[in-house]
Amino acid sequence: MSFLLTVYVAVRALLRNKMRASLTILGIVIGIAAVTTMVSVGSSAGQLLQNQLQSIGSNFIVVQPKFERRRGVQSGNVITLTDDDAQAIGRECPSVLAYSPLVFGARPVVRGNSNMQPKEMWGVGVDYLRVRSWDIDAGGFFTERDERAGNCVCVVGHTVVRELFPADNPIGQQLRIGNIPFTVVGVLGKKGASLTGDDQDNVMLMPYTTVKKRLQGSSFKDVAAILVGAKAPELIDSAKGEIIQLLNDRHHIAPGQKTDFEVVTSAQLSELFGTITGMMTMLLASIAGISLLVGGVGIMNIMLVSVTERTREIGIRMAVGARGRDILVQFLIESVVLSCFGGVIGLAMGISASVGITTLINSISPGADWPVVVSIPAGVIAMIFAAVVGLVFGLYPAWQASRLDPIDALRYE
Repeated sequence: MSFLLTVYVAVRALLRNKMRASLTILGIVIGIAAVTTMVSVGSSAGQLLQNQLQSIGSNFIVVQPKFERRRGVQSGNVITLTDDDAQAIGRECPSVLAYSPLVFGARPVVRGNSNMQPKEMWGVGVDYLRVRSWDIDAGGFFTERDERAGNCVCVVGHTVVRELFPADNPIGQQLRIGNIPFTVVGVLGKKGASLTGDDQDNVMLMPYTTVKKRLQGSSFKDVAAILVGAKAPELIDSAKGEIIQLLNDRHHIAPGQKTDFEVVTSAQLSELFGTITGMMTMLLASIAGISLLVGGVGIMNIMLVSVTERTREIGIRMAVGARGRDILVQFLIESVVLSCFGGVIGLAMGISASVGITTLINSISPGADWPVVVSIPAGVIAMIFAAVVGLVFGLYPAWQASRLDPIDALRYE
């Protein structure tokens, strides 16, 4: 019996029982759809992460005080970094392109009858935009003269403009922080949501010297962190090593002693978050893959029932010359066709579900900007796995059918 004829007989047998075939492939459909959806959404999260890290800057380095633990309790970070450390990094580290001290300046902001609390209010240095790879949409950034004099100037994000200047050009306008008037000199380019979903455009930047003197009333040189930009991505490790060596010397930390600071690069953040999203994607895909096995068990059970119901048919085919091998191939083909057909439907459902989920996330959180990523490799692998499931779980029923005695099969009622 030719292979094509065997395929024809198998497909015709499936079409005679459409309802049974539909119920049989249900588990495969759900499994393939779940795997495709989970992997695609995980890939979307990974792509979003990479986009966000690129918006931060591929040469980005954060130097911050190290958190201390006392008796197993995290007690906070002790201020150990100063403005002088930041200037030394810019002056003595050859691989460093730019640096910016960072100090906190969270206060309510008022303009006329409107007021708000920007999500982020920072005192920064004049090279902050170079470090963050951030553009200016309107106006400009404050200057070194503003930084040295502690002038009350600021640069704001689009969310602040929308809240406080809904119908006005903010450049040259004033707003107040407490009783202190600040002049808006620039509007930052749009950034969208951060890695944690926060609105990066809800931001206000001021000279860090102004924040220290006018808002904090402090004459100390301590800073909360130092942001550093390397000259090139391939120099980021060199810059990190130079910063560590410099600060060890400045803070008199001997070899082997614990440092009072830590240095984190954007590459480390990318690797960390990539590992987390990869593990979550694999975990979700593994859980979804269990439904494929359940679908395979369903196929085996239905095929065993089919063998029992079609015993006389098998006997007739053997009586007219079909060999056991032909019966085996026929039932294997039926099982694989069921699995692959269910896989195609599941793949289409998974792609639709992943697009729908990312669209829903973007509609709920407009600033999230999740990319729509359809994992074609995951779909192909899932389809191959579906075919393997059909082959493996259909093997026993097919073997049972091929082992039937023709005479006993003909007598079966």
